[in-house]
Amino acid sequence: MHAIYHISRHILQRLQPSAATKTVESNNVKAASDSPGKSKSAGGSKTLGKASGSATASEATVDVGRLDMRIGRIVEVSRHPDADSLYVEKVDLGEGRLRTVVSGLVKFVPLEELQNRMGIFMCNLKPAKMRGVESEAMLMCASAPEAGVVEPLVIGSENVNLGDPVIVPGFEHNPDSQLNPKKKIFEQVKPDLRVDQDGYATYKGVRWTLKSSPSTLIKSTKLKDVQIA
Repeated sequence: MHAIYHISRHILQRLQPSAATKTVESNNVKAASDSPGKSKSAGGSKTLGKASGSATASEATVDVGRLDMRIGRIVEVSRHPDADSLYVEKVDLGEGRLRTVVSGLVKFVPLEELQNRMGIFMCNLKPAKMRGVESEAMLMCASAPEAGVVEPLVIGSENVNLGDPVIVPGFEHNPDSQLNPKKKIFEQVKPDLRVDQDGYATYKGVRWTLKSSPSTLIKSTKLKDVQIA
């Protein structure tokens, strides 16, 4: 029995690394961490960090430039099958397909006035179902519902193209591909979207225009000094 104990101990000692081996391995690890290749890798991580910081700074800018507003034409409009206050519109935005847009305008605009009407549509809201029909954009309107008036914004020229972007001078036009509902970008911008005292659509007092036609303005023919929604 005593002999078996000594044999087992001898085997364990051979399997365990010596103090010298541990020292060599430790030195090798330290040398690897000090190698040029490791330094370059660390430098690369710093570069990525800076890029990430830049992207974060860009996302932190919340203004009208984040909104994707474009010219579209309503080519078909009908009453929503399950909601008395809603219209369902088919809109041509020059994309090669029609978008479905649901608007709560039944109380304010006769169906016939919407047919073939040109308007401004916000196109980068997350699609949402409204009483079972998915809406892929929002028709921008001068809005005074308490006075019984909501009017789709009017484009100040007929010489425009479907899909033309709406811009606001002084604010970089760099719209999100789709607004993140959790960040509430539109909700933060909306209070500064207003029709001014002359009836023109503005953001923070600056009048909207078109990227392709800076002299073309957007307005309401019925309302002044009201919210745009």
